[in-house]
Amino acid sequence: MIKKLFMLFKIGRKLSTSGAISSIYEIYKPPIIMKIFFSIIGFKFIEEKKINDLSAGKKLCSALQEMGTTFIKLGQFLATRPDIIGENISRDLEKLQDKLPAFDTSQAKNILRDELGDENFEEIKNISEPVAAASIAQVHFAEIHKNSERKEVAIKILRPDIEKLFNEELDALMLLAYIIQGLIKKTKRLKLVEIIQLLREITNIEMDLRFEAAAANELYENTKNDIGFEVPKIYWNQTSKKILCLDRINGFPIREVDKLKSLNVDTKKLAKNIIQHFLKHAVRDGFFHADMHQGNLFVSEDGKIIPVDFGIMGRLDRNNRKYLAEILYGFIKRDYKKVAEIHFLAGLVPKEVSKDDFAQALRSIGEPIFGQTAKNISGGKLLGQLFEITEKFNMQTQIQLLLLQKTMVVVEGVARKLDPETNIWDTSKPILENWLQEVKDPINKTTEIFNEASEVIKRLPELPKIMDKANDVMTLIADGKFNPNTLAYNSLREEKLKLELIRNKMLGGVLVLVIFVLLVFK
Repeated sequence: MIKKLFMLFKIGRKLSTSGAISSIYEIYKPPIIMKIFFSIIGFKFIEEKKINDLSAGKKLCSALQEMGTTFIKLGQFLATRPDIIGENISRDLEKLQDKLPAFDTSQAKNILRDELGDENFEEIKNISEPVAAASIAQVHFAEIHKNSERKEVAIKILRPDIEKLFNEELDALMLLAYIIQGLIKKTKRLKLVEIIQLLREITNIEMDLRFEAAAANELYENTKNDIGFEVPKIYWNQTSKKILCLDRINGFPIREVDKLKSLNVDTKKLAKNIIQHFLKHAVRDGFFHADMHQGNLFVSEDGKIIPVDFGIMGRLDRNNRKYLAEILYGFIKRDYKKVAEIHFLAGLVPKEVSKDDFAQALRSIGEPIFGQTAKNISGGKLLGQLFEITEKFNMQTQIQLLLLQKTMVVVEGVARKLDPETNIWDTSKPILENWLQEVKDPINKTTEIFNEASEVIKRLPELPKIMDKANDVMTLIADGKFNPNTLAYNSLREEKLKLELIRNKMLGGVLVLVIFVLLVFK
């Protein structure tokens, strides 16, 4: 406990001396006692004037950078949650640089041998000095020699004792979150404990490099037939919890636009491709790279896009993909009533809301966009505005859609660097059209219905219980026994929607089966 308290003191002092505490004051106005406390522990004899010249978000970004691994990860996570910290601070945190001094190559070799065993380690030759070092891991180049074949690879190695350090610092942060929420009831809306717990879950997965290898492999399988997009191959014999081994990239960073042009790479086509590939992965596969900034994208000499760093991935279920495609396509067609209907059909907006009023709100987003030049149109920003509007109509924003929206903004930014005149709508339209057409194809629709019907057969015994449970949940909500502003209410409402969906699918499936039986055995 003493160790945790000492760590808490260091965290508090760093936040205070860096000026980052002002960032927190922007998100939440604390009581005077808290301000006094941070003023005391942050007291300095010499004031650094340059700190005061920075925005609150930049102060926070700088402080987290200096505080190391855990806090860099906290900043990266918060950058994806503008719903918690606000758009301005979120944008500043996106610029957080995940860089730390490298650990010694001899240490790296020892980790490789301990993790892989002598036989697999001996296949690794010509291990380079570190070529990149981040808060969690660093990267070396090497060669794999096996069966007279030689493969150039990149090897990612976790920092020594990183899990222990990370969890100790998170324990201190969790204690701080409990103290703040216990003393200041109003801070509960910030969900501090939930944030720290979610960060722990996300990063502990990120620290098991087998999960990143699996993500890279899944993306590879999904995209292996996509022209102009190439995911590096994973070497499983040289991969473990602390080691990730994959093909070395033979290409150039996508940010080096002049270099790409000198190689006669068509940057206009490349800008179009990156947007279309991202949309394909999101709506076609429901699995996308969620960290597609310029540092994680390379381009081969023949113009192929090559992603790296698969630690942050996004996933969308089939319904969300369909709704997303319908919503974006509806905006492209300027059919705001259709977009409104999709929201209601998906259960994203309460039924008591006026469809006409909601469509009007959607029009207030869409119409200003169509008056802009191509270079000022952004699908990602449109989704951001959409989430703001829907929040006013008591729609609960889904985290996976927020992640997609943030990634879309980044991808569009990369495309603009390659071609400032990229028309996002014209580029997106064929991908969305083709996928929606495929979804609505009679053969695919029939297949989907019968797949659902087969699930119904398995779950028929559960139907009475599900219907009873759904009715109980709906009764509680109807009776007004939950405050609509509470987390419990929101969770209950989500549960209601899930149960209604399951119930409707099962009833629909039963109907399909009855019709099928009547047709076959008449």
